[in-house]
Amino acid sequence: MRVRIALPAIVVLCFSISAVFAFQAQFKQYPGEEDNPTTVPPGAFERTEWTFARLRYPSGRYTEYAGERGTWPTDFPKADRQFLQGVRRLTRIHTRSTEQVIDMNTDEVYNWPWVYAVEVGHWDLTDAQVKMMREYFLRGGFLMVDDFHGTYEWEVFVASMSRIFPDRPIVEIEDKDPIFHVLYDLENRVQVPGLQYVYSGKVYEKDGVVPHWRGIYDDRGRLMVTMCFNQDDGDAWEHADNPQYPEKYTSQAYRLGINYIIYAMTH
Repeated sequence: MRVRIALPAIVVLCFSISAVFAFQAQFKQYPGEEDNPTTVPPGAFERTEWTFARLRYPSGRYTEYAGERGTWPTDFPKADRQFLQGVRRLTRIHTRSTEQVIDMNTDEVYNWPWVYAVEVGHWDLTDAQVKMMREYFLRGGFLMVDDFHGTYEWEVFVASMSRIFPDRPIVEIEDKDPIFHVLYDLENRVQVPGLQYVYSGKVYEKDGVVPHWRGIYDDRGRLMVTMCFNQDDGDAWEHADNPQYPEKYTSQAYRLGINYIIYAMTH
């Protein structure tokens, strides 16, 4: 679905019905870059009204442990596909069973109204990509970032965001914001830890003791960028089938992700 500026409702509806199928790219695998491989589920190539889009970004100079593939595929594709099982089961959104990887070296991002990115405390955007992301947000795009922790990773993330939006502040999202209530009421949120919690007993990583749900708004009060900072919703999706990982964290991660999807598609 192409991200466009606001149009009269009937025009948007007609455009959406045709554009969903006209511009939806086919599912593609990345076997050399998968962090946690899993089977390709039935319906991988189905054309649907919504698809989970994962951002494939450069992370060279800020990454020491990820090797040549970088940090973008952390938890990929198992986290994506298990989250999609929940979206398909818990909502009436017609969604594909597989993710779509969006390469930031092309303008493909404009075809996807909702995009997810992890480990953004290591991303290293070029000037062209900064310009592209700014245009994407101003056209109505939505980005959910997740799984980054502590002072250093926050500073790396903000360095890029300040290039995209030097004129827009990052703020804490208030509990009353519609994004926390569009389907599930999420006023009483907890810090969602990564799998390391099972072994360490700590819900935080590095010096990221306090969880934050932050965002950047446009001129109309719509969230364009949301930040799950000092949290790891991706691990909660990825390990939803792990009996050692607490259900309360997985449950919140699914509800939060679904709220963010519905918000992005209705605001």
